Amino acid sequence: MYEHDLQRARFAELMRQAEHERLVREAARGRRAARREAARRTAEHDSHTDRRWRPWPARVA
Repeated sequence: MYEHDLQRARFAELMRQAEHERLVREAARGRRAARREAARRTAEHDSHTDRRWRPWPARVA
């Protein structure tokens, strides 16, 4: 019976650890999504400025 109790305790610990790691991954995924959204909004804002991009002439050798 002692081994069975150890096995159950170990399993419970592994389940807690897996849940914690899942929450950490989920939080990191949310932070990445927020950064991407902020970058997208910034890039969208910058694309509507009055500065016009123009290609530079080719260099002469």
